[in-house]
This record gives sequence, C-alpha cells and structure tokens, in this order.
Amino acid sequence: MAADLNNPGADAIAAKGWFKAHKWLLLRRMSQIGILLLFLLGPLAGVWIIKGNLSSSLLLETVPLTDPLLFLQILAAGFTGLTIDAVIGAAIVLAFYWLVGGRVYCSWVCPVNMVTDAADWLRRKFDIKGGARFHRHTRLWMLALVLILSAVTGSLAYELINPVSLFHRGLFFGMTLGWVVILGIFLFDLLVSKRGWCSHLCPMGAFYGLIGKFSLIRVRADARDQCNDCAECFVVCPEARILPPVLKGEQTGVPAVVLSGDCTNCGRCIDICAKDVFHFGTRFGDSSNPAAAKIGDKPSAVNQ
Repeated sequence: MAADLNNPGADAIAAKGWFKAHKWLLLRRMSQIGILLLFLLGPLAGVWIIKGNLSSSLLLETVPLTDPLLFLQILAAGFTGLTIDAVIGAAIVLAFYWLVGGRVYCSWVCPVNMVTDAADWLRRKFDIKGGARFHRHTRLWMLALVLILSAVTGSLAYELINPVSLFHRGLFFGMTLGWVVILGIFLFDLLVSKRGWCSHLCPMGAFYGLIGKFSLIRVRADARDQCNDCAECFVVCPEARILPPVLKGEQTGVPAVVLSGDCTNCGRCIDICAKDVFHFGTRFGDSSNPAAAKIGDKPSAVNQ
C-alpha cells in the first residue's frame, strides 16, 4: 500500500513504535526548548548557567561563546577593540559545529526552526501546494549581502532584523517587533514558499551550511539497498534534494553518506524510515559494513 505523503510516518510507527519513529524529533525539541530555558533561568530564577543570547554569551561565568556570523559582521563593519573573549568564543563555536555538523544549529538550537516546522506540518495537513521558488544559492547571496551591508554601513546590519535575536528579545523584554517577524516567517513558510526561510533565505543557514561541508558527524544510508521508494524521507527532509544521490548512489558510485553542507542532521529521515535505511555515523567508514560506520558501534556487531 502506498504511503500517505501528507501524513508520513505510519509505516515507521507500525514497524518501530511511536517513540522510535519520533525519537530524533523529540530530542531536537528538548534541545531547542532546553537551550531557551537555560537562557531564561538567570532572569527568572537567578540561576546564571549561561548569560547573554545565542549571538554572544558566557557559559558558567567562564566560557565565552560567540556566533561566528556575528563575529564576521563585526570584522566587516570595521569595529576595533575586539576582545580576546570574542575571538575565543567564535573559535569554540566554530570548532563545535565543524565537529557535529554546521546546520545542527538550524535544527537543534535555533528556536525559529520550531516555527518553520509547524508551518511545514500545516502545509501537509491542509495539502497546501506550490509557492514561490528560489535559486538554490539564494541564501548564499543573502549571506554575502549581510556582510556587504555591515561593511558599507559600519554596523551589525543583520542583527537589527535577525529573527533569532528578536525572538530572544521578545522572550525577555516583550518586544513586539520580534513577534511580528516570527509571525511573518511562519506565514511566509505556510502560504508563500515551502520551507522558504530556512532552506532558501536565512543567511545563518548559509553560513553554517558552509561549515557543515567539512563536519565529521553525518547522516549515513548504509542500508540503502533496503529502500522501498516510499518517498517519506523526502517529505520530512528540510533539504530533500540532498537525498536522491545518496539513496541511488550504488549505480553512480556516490558513497552512502550525506556529505552536503545543506543537511541539518535533524534525524527525521532516520525517524521516518520503516526500513532503517538511515543512521547517524561519521563521514568515514565502509558503506558495505553498516555497523562499522555507526557512532559507538564496532565491526564485530555486524550480522549478530
């Protein structure tokens, strides 16, 4: 029986149970909400585990964390007097996302992802089709524009409209503009373009995608010979164009690992697949030896 692509996941739930068919989605939501709560603990409860926001913060009063894109804007704007903490903070964040996958920021950290995921779910629920299309490199142009505007204006131009920064300010200070921007993104994704903001326009997504090209942890499809072409992974994947080369790569020599920087490592393809085609692993490993490529597994586990 063909899968219901407007309501994917039924086969996975039947094969693995509801929890395993939503495991990575639930963990992502816990991560996104947990990070927000950590920032709120200080102002609301006086427990200062982390101070600041996702652009610039201090962890445990000691470890500086700086968004590398903010750091690049500072450099482009020609600001002098950069502190060593800002440099160290940007290096720490850059190293972390190089390891786990640049666009992990988009799916596991960014609170706007919850808004765009909700819009995508509603598009499927109400069978909203079509919408505006963008060139695949549009968000790279947006990234370049952000840096050019910072250089020309001598200011952190993007931070004035950055929805992540505005979201945080809205939580702390009730700024109306933040909620207006978030609502605008939600309606844009719902009515104008499928996953329009995150997949096509967001300059932060573009920046972290460049880092993600070289990251260690990847989604692998070592069991791609088990794929039954149900296409449910294409429905839930925020960057569905990255999947066909990997799934059909046996004929073309493409390795069974998603190497595209556009992948957000969200894990929804893992959740949704009743055949367990996908799993998290590294960019290295023998595609003929699935267990050897999995994080934490040993080759001896094969065929057990």
